Amino acid sequence: MMVFGYWRRKRNSSNDACKKKKLPTSKMEELLIPNHFLCPISLDLMKDPVTLSSGFTYDRSNIEAWLQAGNFTCPVTNQILTSFDLIPNHNIRKMIQDWCVENRNFGIQRIPTPKVPVSPTQVSEVLSNLAASTRSLDLYECLDLAHKIKKWGNESERNRRCIVDNGATAVLASTFDAFATNSFERNANVLEEILSILNWMFPFDVESQIHLGSHNSLRCMLWFLECRDLSSKQNSITALIELLSSDQKHAEALATIEGVNEILFRFIKDPICPKITKASLMVIFYLLSHPSSSENIKSALVEMGMVSLLIEIIIDSENSTCERALGVFDKLCDCEEGREEAYSNALTWPVLVKKILRASEAATDYSVSSIWKLNKYGRKERVLVEVLQVGAFQKLVLLLQLGCVDETKEKATELLKQMNPYRNGLECTESVDFKNLKRSF
Repeated sequence: MMVFGYWRRKRNSSNDACKKKKLPTSKMEELLIPNHFLCPISLDLMKDPVTLSSGFTYDRSNIEAWLQAGNFTCPVTNQILTSFDLIPNHNIRKMIQDWCVENRNFGIQRIPTPKVPVSPTQVSEVLSNLAASTRSLDLYECLDLAHKIKKWGNESERNRRCIVDNGATAVLASTFDAFATNSFERNANVLEEILSILNWMFPFDVESQIHLGSHNSLRCMLWFLECRDLSSKQNSITALIELLSSDQKHAEALATIEGVNEILFRFIKDPICPKITKASLMVIFYLLSHPSSSENIKSALVEMGMVSLLIEIIIDSENSTCERALGVFDKLCDCEEGREEAYSNALTWPVLVKKILRASEAATDYSVSSIWKLNKYGRKERVLVEVLQVGAFQKLVLLLQLGCVDETKEKATELLKQMNPYRNGLECTESVDFKNLKRSF
C-alpha cells in the first residue's frame, strides 16, 4: 500500500516549486503527496533527487550541504558512506514530474529537469586545455573555453564551487596576464570574458594575485576603465578592489601607472553609476593608504579639486558612499595641501560634525579623525572655535557615552579638553534631545 504524507509549503514563499491549493471540504482537506517524493532532510518535495551509496535518495542541495558540513554518514541510516558520489535518480524525478502534471489543476507547477552538475574531471580537462591554448596564445580557443566555464558557472552555485575548488582562478588569471601582455585591443574579447568570470571567484589566491597584479594586467584593467563599456568597467574596478584589499604591494604597483589618478577622479566628478563611484573611492582610499606612494597621489588629487568634491559628495550621498568619501577625506587631511583646502571650505566643519553618529561607525571614526588632524596639524584656535559653533562638543560627549573604538575615543577626548576653554559664548547646541538620541547604525 502506498504511504502518503501531507503536502507542505512555506508561507509567502514565491520560490516553492509546488504550491498547495485547498479543495472544497466536501472532497478533501489538503492535497496529499507521496512520502518517497520528499527529501528525508528537509521534508520538502525533491527538485533534483540523487541517491547515496547507502541506497537512500535525497534532494541534491540538501545532501550536498550535509556532506560539506563534514558529515560522512547517511542521514537516515547513520552508516558510514563508502562513496560520496551522488547518482541522479531519474526514476523518482520522472515520477515527481508526472505527479506535478497530474495535479496542475491545484496550482502545482512541474519540477523542471535539472541540469547535470559539472564534475571535477570536466573542469580539470577544460583548465588543462585553457593552459595549453594560453601558451600558444590561441585567442579563439581560449575564448571558447572561457565561454564554457562561464556557462557552467551561470548554471548553479554548486558548479561555481566546483570550478573554483579545482584551480580555475589561477589558470584564468594566468591567461588574463598572458593576453594582456600580448595586446589589450586585439585580445579585448577574451580579456573581458575572463574578467567577468573572475568576479565570482573572490578571494583571489596568491598565484592569481601575482598574475592579476602584474604591470600589464593592471594596465589592462585601467584601459577597460577608460575605454570599454559599463560592464567591463565594473568588473575591472571590482577586481582592483579585491587585489588592493588583499595586499598593499598592489597599491604601490597601481600607483606607478600613468593616468590612474585622472581616471578615478573622473569617475567621482562625473559619475556614470553609483557602483563605480563607490568603487573608485575605495580604490583611491587603498592608494592613499600605501606609505611609499601616497604623498604624490595626495598632492595630485588635491590639485584636481578632490577635497571640495568630497565635501559635496558627503553632503548629498547615501551612507555607504558617504563613508567612503569620509575615508578618502581623512587620508587627504594627512598632507598640508589637503588641510589647506579643507580650511578654505566653509562647509568643512558643519559637514564633519553633522556626520558624527549619523551614517555609520566608520563614518564617525573618519569624521572625528579629520577634525583631530585639522586641529593638531594646523590652525588650532580657529578649528576649535569653528567646530564649537556647529555643536561638536555635545556630539563628542554623546559619542563617548555611546561608546567607540579606542583610537576614536582618544581623539574625541583630546578635542573635548582643547575645546573646553573656548566654550563660553561660542558653543552651539543642536536642537535635538541628546539624552534620548541613539546611534543611527
